[in-house]
Amino acid sequence: MLMPKRVKRRKQFRGSMRGKALRGNKISNGEFGIVAMEPCWIKSNQIEAARIAMTRYIKRGGKVWIKIFPDKPVTTKPAETRMGSGKGTLEYWVAVVKPGRVMFEISGVPEETAREALRLAVHKLPCKCKIVSREDLEGGEANEN
Repeated sequence: MLMPKRVKRRKQFRGSMRGKALRGNKISNGEFGIVAMEPCWIKSNQIEAARIAMTRYIKRGGKVWIKIFPDKPVTTKPAETRMGSGKGTLEYWVAVVKPGRVMFEISGVPEETAREALRLAVHKLPCKCKIVSREDLEGGEANEN
């Protein structure tokens, strides 16, 4: 599982996921990618499951980039515990994803293969996503301006 080697503080506030992704909203390395359509927290094991689904389908061909990293700790308190007595223990790590964020990229394989591999990966993720090509994102920005 992905997680930071070390962090400044062990526990964090929950924060907010308002607004659209300002960074990481372009395909920079690959040819095709998965873009988030809604805000969510993606756990490290979900990122790993999506990565495995893609790499298994493309059978050692092509290259996969993971553009998100789980650097936010999430704490939980045990079941049937009374209120108070502090914040719970660290349970898992999440990546905060806003709408428009490119989460995975893929290249080096034919378009049909890439789209099917990304489709399999989308099923492993907890939020609505769409599969885009580099041309889709570049074309969309040109039309807006």
